[in-house]
Amino acid sequence: MNKIELYEVGPRDGFQNITQWIPTEQKCNFIKGLADAGLRHIQVTAFVSPVSVPQMQDAEKVAAYALSEFPQLDIMALVPNLHGARAAQTCGLRHISNVISLSESHNKANINRTRAESVAELAKIRSALPEMQLGVDIATAFGCPFEGIPAEDALPRFVEELYQLGIREFCLCDTIGVADPKQIRTQLGLLQPAFSDCTFLAHIHDTRGLGIVCTLAAIEAGIDGVQTTLGGLGGCPFAPGASGNTATEDLVYLLNRMSYDTGVDFTKLLALARQEHAVVPGVYSGHHINIKTTNSTCF
Repeated sequence: MNKIELYEVGPRDGFQNITQWIPTEQKCNFIKGLADAGLRHIQVTAFVSPVSVPQMQDAEKVAAYALSEFPQLDIMALVPNLHGARAAQTCGLRHISNVISLSESHNKANINRTRAESVAELAKIRSALPEMQLGVDIATAFGCPFEGIPAEDALPRFVEELYQLGIREFCLCDTIGVADPKQIRTQLGLLQPAFSDCTFLAHIHDTRGLGIVCTLAAIEAGIDGVQTTLGGLGGCPFAPGASGNTATEDLVYLLNRMSYDTGVDFTKLLALARQEHAVVPGVYSGHHINIKTTNSTCF
């Protein structure tokens, strides 16, 4: 069996744009459900300004719960700056991600900084907290709502810049869901041989119904892991038309059927996705949550 590492980012990416407050206990229960279903990499929150992202104001409590209850798991958080990284470290987290857009225009819209300013802040984090496992989520890696499709060499050149800062983990994010399988394979074909000591992940939005297709293309091209969200909940608020992540349960169904070793119980995961869909209002791109069947032999 081929093994693939699944990274669940729903507790952060899925929840961050929900305006209705999700109680901390409820967030923790969803994290428990994800762990019980077999997810081993979970991004549980973001250490961001509560003014900018009110839903993440309980980041310390959520992180503390996840770390205490599931010390065997890879518990992660998103941080926008050194202040957030220090807050994550204080909570006991050792794996964090910083987001920078390949597109200058989207970086300004998303983070209110130039890309150079974001890179400088990343360098501060790397220098101040060398013991932390620090990854970079490269937003708009395959296309930008403002600048279109990037040049073929743009992503490798930016990865090289970050590599020189000591970054060895990169998540390639299709922020607006415009990537196609050929583009995914081409970029990984350029990146993996040139940066063979790095970990590459893919985070593909399902905006145009290509989330599963492009994620599978990345897996078959040898990607180290993929990020998804329970129910396909979430989307970037600063990228027009960027609704809908790839749903974790939909991907798990496909991979389990194809005899990949995901380590995830699809039946438990689907039940959790349906529970979330019932109590958390938002935009869901998942398909299985809407299928009315009790025939477990199809799973």
